[in-house]
Amino acid sequence: MKHYLSMLVLLLLFSCAQTTSDAPSSKQSEALSQLFAAVEKFSTLPEDSLYKGFHPRSQWMSLSYESQLARADSLQYYVKELKAIDDKVLSVQERISKAVMLINLQDQIDNVHFKMILIPFNAEGGFYNQMSYSLSNLPFKTAQDYYHYLAWLPKYEKVLEENMILMKKGMEEGIIAPSIIVVNTLELLKPWVVDDYKQSSFYAPIAAMPASIPAEDKARIVKESEAVIGSLTARYKEVQAFIANEYKTATPQNPGISFVPGGKEYYENRVRHYTTLPLTPDSIHALGLAEVARIRTAMMDVMKYVNFKGSFADFIHFLRTDKQFYPHSPQELLSYASWLSKKAEGQLPKYFNTLYTLPFTVEPVPASIAPTYTAGRYVGGSWKSRRAGIYWVNTYDLKSRTLYTLPALTLHEAVPGHHLQGAIAAEIKNIPAFRNQYYISAFGEGWALYCEYLGEEMNMYTTPYELFGRYTYEMWRACRLVVDTGIHYKGWSREEALKYLAENTALSMHEVTTEIDRYIGWPGQALSYKVGELKIKDLRKKAETALGEKFDIAAFHDAILQNGSVPLSLLEVQIDAFIQESLTKN
Repeated sequence: MKHYLSMLVLLLLFSCAQTTSDAPSSKQSEALSQLFAAVEKFSTLPEDSLYKGFHPRSQWMSLSYESQLARADSLQYYVKELKAIDDKVLSVQERISKAVMLINLQDQIDNVHFKMILIPFNAEGGFYNQMSYSLSNLPFKTAQDYYHYLAWLPKYEKVLEENMILMKKGMEEGIIAPSIIVVNTLELLKPWVVDDYKQSSFYAPIAAMPASIPAEDKARIVKESEAVIGSLTARYKEVQAFIANEYKTATPQNPGISFVPGGKEYYENRVRHYTTLPLTPDSIHALGLAEVARIRTAMMDVMKYVNFKGSFADFIHFLRTDKQFYPHSPQELLSYASWLSKKAEGQLPKYFNTLYTLPFTVEPVPASIAPTYTAGRYVGGSWKSRRAGIYWVNTYDLKSRTLYTLPALTLHEAVPGHHLQGAIAAEIKNIPAFRNQYYISAFGEGWALYCEYLGEEMNMYTTPYELFGRYTYEMWRACRLVVDTGIHYKGWSREEALKYLAENTALSMHEVTTEIDRYIGWPGQALSYKVGELKIKDLRKKAETALGEKFDIAAFHDAILQNGSVPLSLLEVQIDAFIQESLTKN
């Protein structure tokens, strides 16, 4: 009910947004600012605090299908009001803010409109293991922290129940995750399904209560946890049984999203969303094939340089099987990633005028998600939460973790990739708060892939094998354009996609498998990397050509990053302005 009341209030608050385009710009700016504030208030949920480092206190948002439909209707109202504000009377920053907010809102609406809320998980996890990212960040210092914890855990039990109801509706409508994603889900569920509640991850904070907590409180917390965590453990068993015995039997063997009702249109929508450009799946597929051919030439040049006698397939086999390319222990892998991170950081002043203040660290991917997780990932930090950024390195299955690809991975996930970009965005002043945190995949992933390319100029690749690792990572992203559109639009089987990625890259077979399953469960996201990187490369070439000797690489990078995540069309406008400004300087 509170959402409908807020809508009535907004109709009064934003009547000024209905003024004509020749209204004073201050009125439109005020309307825009008020609208952003209202969206933030509407969108802020008690459970969001889990990701900000404190325990939720209020009732959680319902995940029922009806509630999410009503929520999408409310978001549609905000979209309408945003579009009613004329860009012509807004400042540059206001236009960027409006465009970013529209992407954010429309994405949420489309997820409901295409009924993808009925598949609440992917190959890497979902509603059932989301606490892997939260529990370690929550405070467990005082007795009150634990009482707050035991108060919200039953609400998380309701989350499990509501998601099962969504999945059952998906079964009725034929909107079901592919078989391989369900197989992965059952594997990822295992750490959360235990016979003894004291073995649950949810009990770990109880078992580690600090000595400073009074004995009376300790006894009460332990006693209450038996009922609360015991009930949650039973609910997890119910989730596992439902997925294994009912849901799995209904899953389709074909992995493509186009085989579910509305899936073809949804994939076309995802292509536009993740690239932020008016591209089609067919044009993306063709681009991917062209990039694969181009990068293969560079890879063959490295083969010739090392004087390898044999075919491309032979060279890939050599890289996948020779022990010199693999770490002997998790610590060796983590130590090398840490050293590479500092080496890259030492190069930053040569290529950037603006740097970050928030530090980052290197940690292994949590064991509960590592088996189906990628080789590495960046987890953002926050000064407000007193939490450093984290460069996650996957130490699971060491025989699949190649050392020669680690420089490229480090440049992408740590610096000057995700950590630098995200930390700088978080520190930008005088923009709406949502822009400090919002992430546009084509921009962020495009930037991180560009940073792998920049690594050549930074002298990060010290052996021909590391350079080949850089190319195999670029080839991997080019292959994504082919296999993602192949799976979701052209009817490819999982086996076809696996074969294509395995034959064109030196990724280990474990990584090939986890990557293809990731694309199956996350339609369209894999397209953002290469499309974004190519746009940034094109813009750099445009700036170099226009500016000649006036081109300054550090200033160019600052111009790319100065406004945080932006759609690629606005990024081009941003760089055009940078070129004009640079030309007028003495």
